[in-house]
Amino acid sequence: MRARMALSISKQTCEVRELVLRNKPTQMLEISPKGTVPVLQTREGQVIEESLEVMLWALRQNDPEYWLLPEQPEQLPERGDEFSMLDLIGRCEVEFKPHLDRYKYANRYHGVNPIDHRTKAEDFIAELDNRLRNGIWLFGSRPALADYAIAPFIRQFANTDVAWFSQAPYPYLHKWLNQILVSEPFLSIMEKLPVWKPGDQITYRY
Repeated sequence: MRARMALSISKQTCEVRELVLRNKPTQMLEISPKGTVPVLQTREGQVIEESLEVMLWALRQNDPEYWLLPEQPEQLPERGDEFSMLDLIGRCEVEFKPHLDRYKYANRYHGVNPIDHRTKAEDFIAELDNRLRNGIWLFGSRPALADYAIAPFIRQFANTDVAWFSQAPYPYLHKWLNQILVSEPFLSIMEKLPVWKPGDQITYRY
């Protein structure tokens, strides 16, 4: 989802192949034996297998909304001029997502209490809510890479128990997520595409 949003906002025209992962086509595994999505193969033959890396690749080709140049970059002293935007995304993936997975897919893990993991995930949720007190986006008054790289995970968290999340005390996060869900980058990727199979007509998007 986040890879597609970056491809859309950067206006990169791609041949899209919608897949069912329980029936991975040979063509996919030849390109990426790892067998996970997303996978992007560039015109030059480079294979990019991580969604954040796809986002960065696309935005480095064209970044019309300045997602890579946040309004409030907040440099990290220990990392020179590296934006804390990338640090926040990394923390979402390392600190938040493991708890999200065990909350949303508890039946896939042995001896897991999903509510315990929801509670632990709330540490990151509360941090985002507190951060959003100072602006409608994570890094200022306009969206940046961090917003659209993190939002799909927060959407999963919210949708795991909608009734609980709707009354959870995170008003700034609720507003932030809602504005993403009605934004053009998000709406542009929500079209349901047919599952691709060899020989199908090429579907171009973005």
